[in-house]
Amino acid sequence: MAATVVDPDECLSPHWEMRQKDHVKLVWHKPFEGVERVRALAWTCDCRAVVYELLQAGGQAFIRKTTQTEPTPKVKETHRWPIEEARRVWHALLLGEMR
Repeated sequence: MAATVVDPDECLSPHWEMRQKDHVKLVWHKPFEGVERVRALAWTCDCRAVVYELLQAGGQAFIRKTTQTEPTPKVKETHRWPIEEARRVWHALLLGEMR
């Protein structure tokens, strides 16, 4: 079966830029199990193998990274930040300044 080619102009969600040479490395952890209610604030397009989500829970925010692998996706999360700080990290991640 041939791979599907997606035109980025047809995607509704943003794409993350390639990581910059001098990027800041984020620390990724196993997902925290204790949070029941999580609100998605932003997300990247799922046409790529790695999808990022900016999530809010309990007055704080964090980034979830999902690597779409078969048969089970691999999910990692950052630690929690105040929402405004998380938005700054999210913006830097999209620009490739953090990963």
